[in-house]
Amino acid sequence: MEKYGAECMITDNVKKLLDEIPEGVAVVAAAKTREAEEILEAISAGIGILGENYVQEMLRVQEQVKGEVKWHFIGHLQTNKVRKIVAGCDMIQTVDSLRLAREIDKRCSAIEKVIPILIEINSGREPQKAGVMPEDAVDLIKEIAVFPNLSIQGLMTMGPLAGDPEDARPYFVETRKLFDQLKESDIPGVEMKTLSMGMTNSYLVALEEGSNMIRIGTLIFGPRACSLN
Repeated sequence: MEKYGAECMITDNVKKLLDEIPEGVAVVAAAKTREAEEILEAISAGIGILGENYVQEMLRVQEQVKGEVKWHFIGHLQTNKVRKIVAGCDMIQTVDSLRLAREIDKRCSAIEKVIPILIEINSGREPQKAGVMPEDAVDLIKEIAVFPNLSIQGLMTMGPLAGDPEDARPYFVETRKLFDQLKESDIPGVEMKTLSMGMTNSYLVALEEGSNMIRIGTLIFGPRACSLN
């Protein structure tokens, strides 16, 4: 697979990406700071999942973007913002604490909804980043699995945001090992179906290490200087 430049040609970028990735890999278009016109073009080109990092931005864009598209929350989620997004969200990828899981379960219970979630793993053990430490993940997942309005469907990790893509490989290797361990553990209420790893800079390495969901922003929409703001 060959990387290519993204120069505000959203339709071409999406089609190239979808043609190049292996069958069975889901693409989440990371739409942080993007305008509705850009997002709608990506959807028209074949994007079926949008990822948002901020609650207010997600709510704003949802008012303007209609159609058959799923919404994933992929940023750090504060408990006091959960109520605002659960109704319109198809998956929360960044659950990393019992407190957050409990609040999501509570808010989903109120609207009689079961929401799919991923557990965010801090695979680099970086104190400045969100995510549960790998060694604590199994215990946390067992605690969260009892909540009736949450459906644990896999793991998510970040990896380095820039630099040599090979620097991300150890992060992805560790998360994949944990994913496989949890799959074999067969914890009640837990399905290990989705392994969300890899962004524009690192998705090729992530795919090599078993990712079946990638979160792509710049490679689809171009540098933010090209935004339609």
